[in-house]
This record gives sequence, structure tokens and C-alpha cells, in this order.
Amino acid sequence: MDRRWIVVLAGVGTVVALWTFVFFTVPVWMQAVVVQLGDPVRTITEPGLYAKIPFVQQVLYFDKRLLDYEASPKEILTKDKQQLVIDNYSRWRIDDPLQFYPTVRNEAGAQSRLDDIVYSDLRETLGRHTLSDIVSGQRSVLMDQITAASDAKARSYGIRLIDVRIKRADLPEKNEQNVFNRMRTERERQAKRFRAEGDEEARKVRSDADKQVRILTADARQKADIARGEGDALAVKIFADAYGRDPDFYAFVRAMDAYRKTIDEGTTLILSTDSDFFRWLSSPTRSDAPGR
Repeated sequence: MDRRWIVVLAGVGTVVALWTFVFFTVPVWMQAVVVQLGDPVRTITEPGLYAKIPFVQQVLYFDKRLLDYEASPKEILTKDKQQLVIDNYSRWRIDDPLQFYPTVRNEAGAQSRLDDIVYSDLRETLGRHTLSDIVSGQRSVLMDQITAASDAKARSYGIRLIDVRIKRADLPEKNEQNVFNRMRTERERQAKRFRAEGDEEARKVRSDADKQVRILTADARQKADIARGEGDALAVKIFADAYGRDPDFYAFVRAMDAYRKTIDEGTTLILSTDSDFFRWLSSPTRSDAPGR
């Protein structure tokens, strides 16, 4: 082989060896720790091309993006002695790789450590509050307190805890039926109270309506009696005036009305000739006939 090719190949091999064992790159989403004989010596947080001592130093990469960790559901005891199954998650990032590597080594170790820290603060903080406080609008304030307390402890591992939140807070299965029964009993008690109050109001409304009906009926009857009395009095007055003007004619009209009501077709009457009822059936020449 031509010696020139040997020199070229040697040069290429040297360049590849230098690139592989001396130079390294840090991507924009990563950060690196240079470890020399097992001890971290420097941290690189900016992206770019860097150099290291070959065979003596090695480079470990750590993600500098925001990381998520979802914890397994765990039980806690509230202030009012209620058990809750808490399912929480955390958002965190590696803040100090130089401290992160010797304490937890990698992300799996960090998540294990965070699990202990966050659960401890969850149990301590939520244990000082009632079930109502945890499931109501105070949850956000409580989670901010837990985040601050857990972040302070995680800083010693080179971790910055950004946020801790509860995804779900459920009762254990053995308590769900008891809670449901208590809720149903409470709702039934409220329903009975509402029905009793409604019945009482209904009785008041019906009583007031009956009272108003009796008052209106009495007033109407009184007015009707007054109108009837006034009408009867006016009728009596009219009859009296009419009778006073021509008593014979009034007697004749009354007699004709009596005949019409008592005598119909086919009726046979046997009366005395001097009977008052037969008076107007006699000859009109009688002295007591009308117009005489």
C-alpha cells in the first residue's frame, strides 16, 4: 500500500479518535456533568462543543426540561379521621447536576426520593385539615404549601420542585358505602324537613283561602238578602199601590189567575151559586161584577 494512503488513514483515525474520546457535544435540551475517576468535576449547562481528557474523564447527560412524575395512589388520614386515597403528580427539573449525580444518580433515583418527600408532606399537611377543606376550594392553597415544603427538601438533591397537584382524592372502597348511606340519610332528613315546611305552608294557604271564601260568601249573601228584601219591599209596594187604585179589578185578576191554575180542560166543578170562587162565573149583570 502506498505510504501516502497510510498517512491519510492514520490522520483520519486520529481525527475520529480525537472526536470520539476528546470532544463531545451538549444538545440544547440537555446538560452535562464531567466525571473524573468517579467524581464530578464540572457542570455544562449551555449547548455547544466541549473537550474532555480521554480515558480519564467521562460525560454524563441529564435532561434540563420540565419532567413529570406520577405517584402511585396512597392513603392518608384527615383531621376528622376520614381516610382518603390520594393520587398526585409532580413537575420537577434537575436544577444542579453536580449535586444531583452524587445524591440520586439518575431520574429513577430522583423520582424515588421525590415520592418519599412529597408523600410525607402530603400526609403531614392534609392531616391537619378536614375532608371538607381538602375537597373544597382550599385545595389549591394546601397544594401550594405542600409544593413549597417539598421543594425546600428536594433542593439538597439538586432538584427543583415546580408543582405538586392532586389528580384524584377518593374514599377507600370500604368507606364509600358508609359515606353514601350517610349522604342518603342526610338527604332524606332534609327532604322530610322540606316536605313538612311545604305542608305547613300549604295548610296556611288553604286556611287563608277558606277564610277569604267564607268572608266573600257571607258578604255576598248579605248583599243578596238586602237586595232581595229591597226587591220584595218594592214588589209589595207596587202591589199595594195597584190594589189601592182598583180593588175590584185586582180581585178579578187574582180570580182569573186562580181559575187558570185550578181548572183545565175536562175539569168538572160543583160549586154553590153563592160561593166566592163562583162569583166571577155568574152573570155579569150582578151588582158586584166588575164595572158595575
